[in-house]
Amino acid sequence: MFENFDLERVILVVIALVIAIVGHEIMHGWVAYKFGDSTAKNLGRLSINPIKHIDPLGTIVVPSLLYFTGGFLFGWAKPVPVNMSVVIRNGGYKAGIFVALAGIFYNIVLAIFSLFMLVNFGDLFGDLFAKFLVFLFSTNLFLGLFNLYPIPPLDGSKALTYALLSLGFRGLADKIYSLERYGMIILVVILISPLSGYFFEPIRYVFKMFAGII
Repeated sequence: MFENFDLERVILVVIALVIAIVGHEIMHGWVAYKFGDSTAKNLGRLSINPIKHIDPLGTIVVPSLLYFTGGFLFGWAKPVPVNMSVVIRNGGYKAGIFVALAGIFYNIVLAIFSLFMLVNFGDLFGDLFAKFLVFLFSTNLFLGLFNLYPIPPLDGSKALTYALLSLGFRGLADKIYSLERYGMIILVVILISPLSGYFFEPIRYVFKMFAGII
């Protein structure tokens, strides 16, 4: 298990993962705060201190198991608490969409920024910095695209629900919302089934577009 252990790689990927998932959660709370919901701020969850956002399972156990069994890292932080009733009251269902997509926006923007830095300044600060930028780009792009899927409990599902509500399709929105309690089970079943290959194909396609750059 440890024969191919690369400490440098692990450290760089962990830093990239923490930046990606902690920033993702903070953005949900920050955008909610802009629409009048101070829940996350009052609980100290808008802090960049990663300790406040660590989820023992998603931030430690799952990434560790994935690394030692598959060689890659993926995880999540504790969800930032958001009072969506306050958000919607102040900004309507569009505000709900903004809050839902805030983390994805953060990841995609950071991925683009990382790629820009890699292409233009990757060699300026040495090989270690270039490696970190590659991990930062890959982690954020993957998390951003993955969370776009309209499957509970992913952010894309929440954004779709509020979009349907804004268009007047309450019945359909309620059905999607009702799946939230089974969302993690549905997601796990998809990921461990033969469907996973098709599930990740759009993400693989996007990564192939950048293969020549990174």
